[in-house]
Amino acid sequence: MGLIPEEIVQKVRDHTDVVELVGRSVGLKRAGRNHKGLCPFHDEKTPSFNVNPDRQSYFCFGCQEGGDVFSFLMKTENLTFAEAVRTLAADCGIEVPETAGGEQGLAERLFEANALAQSRYRALLAEPDNPGAAYLAERGLEPDTIARFGLGFVPDRWDTVARALEQAGIPAELGERAGLLSRGKSGKPYDRLRGRVVFPIQDPRGRFVGFGGRALAAGQEPKYLNTPESPIFRKRAAFYGFPFALEPIRRSERAVVVEGYFDRIALHRAGIEGCVATCGTALTAEHGRQLRRRTGEVVLLFDGDEAGQSAVERSLEVLLPERLRVRAVLLPPGDDPDSFLAREGAESLRKLVDDAPSALDLVIRRAVAGGCSAPWEKADAVARVAPLLARLPSAVERAGFCERLGLAVGCDARHVEEAVRRAARGEDARDAIPIAPRRSGPAERNLRQLALCLIEHPELGRRVPGEGLERLLGPGALAEVVEALLAVSGPLDLEAVAAQLGDEARTELRALAVSDRPLDADAAARTVDDTLRWFRKQQIKQEKQAQTRRMRDPDADMRTLLEEKQRLLEKRRRLISETSESPTLESPKDDGGSQSPVGPVGTAV
Repeated sequence: MGLIPEEIVQKVRDHTDVVELVGRSVGLKRAGRNHKGLCPFHDEKTPSFNVNPDRQSYFCFGCQEGGDVFSFLMKTENLTFAEAVRTLAADCGIEVPETAGGEQGLAERLFEANALAQSRYRALLAEPDNPGAAYLAERGLEPDTIARFGLGFVPDRWDTVARALEQAGIPAELGERAGLLSRGKSGKPYDRLRGRVVFPIQDPRGRFVGFGGRALAAGQEPKYLNTPESPIFRKRAAFYGFPFALEPIRRSERAVVVEGYFDRIALHRAGIEGCVATCGTALTAEHGRQLRRRTGEVVLLFDGDEAGQSAVERSLEVLLPERLRVRAVLLPPGDDPDSFLAREGAESLRKLVDDAPSALDLVIRRAVAGGCSAPWEKADAVARVAPLLARLPSAVERAGFCERLGLAVGCDARHVEEAVRRAARGEDARDAIPIAPRRSGPAERNLRQLALCLIEHPELGRRVPGEGLERLLGPGALAEVVEALLAVSGPLDLEAVAAQLGDEARTELRALAVSDRPLDADAAARTVDDTLRWFRKQQIKQEKQAQTRRMRDPDADMRTLLEEKQRLLEKRRRLISETSESPTLESPKDDGGSQSPVGPVGTAV
């Protein structure tokens, strides 16, 4: 590249605002005469990167990097000095004279090819009676929205853009390098994005780095197609809608991240401008670093289906290590931001984003949604969340979320903290949670008594309701024995029942079968009724404890919880009433004592 006259270099330097330039990459806040932010050249927790607008310079007290507008662009975008000058000159509208020093760099020529393609895409969308414009109108996009995002269209022909590049003197090889063209078996170049609505993807300075296309024809696959990566387009670092979002992100100190092009446009239509979308990829570590330099908070707005929930967890893996506070919204199943906006309106969508809860709280709720009554369910729930908690750099935040997770699953916070430490070391976090089924003495004795009654008098099984039985009795070998005995419909064949059981349950059944304590039918009937009442009381107690834990959650629906509490109180009153009418029940103390033999006939001990 030829030499650039010094007066042109100085003119570009004078016309470039260093605060605005650096602010594209770094979230800056005024601090006296300077602006401060986190250094883009090294990892730091406390801002030590200073920008001085009077001297048009920057300096980091942490890593000692410093310079002017040209050096900043050279270091952040890996440009030569001449490329940096020409880039900033184009931003300022300053013409740089060409000299006989060689051709322009590859990056600059790729930007030129993309800019020409974008111009052609926009012109094609403006032509009358084209399917691209009809599709966008059907999606409810107004002309000013289409213009703001520079949406375009490519007809279903092979050479629309190829001919435009050729007429502008841009070789097909460069069009291929930019991803605009592909080459068929015949060797002839053709348009990659034909028959699609086109979304231009820009870097923070507004330069066109790539394109995304949405298919228009039924059955056209893939539905969304991006141009491939190139020297100027890296999907793992690119965001759709980035240039428009930079200033709103700085003002609001928050970035909203969505998954698709139309999602990004939907948030603009709802009045949420500090929003970006990924370009066909999940969030990456590079995305995380880009966001960290500009803000301290991220709101994830994903679909509410299983894929969306999984995307939240994957996003946390890359965002939490960057010390970003992450909140998340999961839309109702079947909705995306576009459909939610159309049905509920802009105000509802804004409120959804503004009121977004902590993303980790959503993950915890999802982990315990399947139930945590059994010890191994607690262990699985903790193991699912522990790797994410291990990524929290702040020990205070980590301890707080460990306590929340412990409350949600019903286990000691110290066990959760140990699980997090194991996850950080790459070990199995489940090993930190006690998972041996430790049934309390009274429960075990009551199950044994119930099983004895059913062995002696199988017809009493008709007194036991089948609905919710497994939840009532809980897990364990004795519960398995009782459930198998209740499933017998004809004469009792102990060996046939034993054949259906696991090893531990089979051993319990055979031990009970040789009991020398006969039970008459009336006493056995009273014992069955009393034992079932005892288990119902324990179930109410556990539900009450779980409800108390949920009430400690600041995001809990208190009205629903109070209604549940009233329901439990009424359920407990009915049981007390039944107990007073049946004096045979002697409820044992729930003290987890050691096993003891079966108690007297007619008494559930």
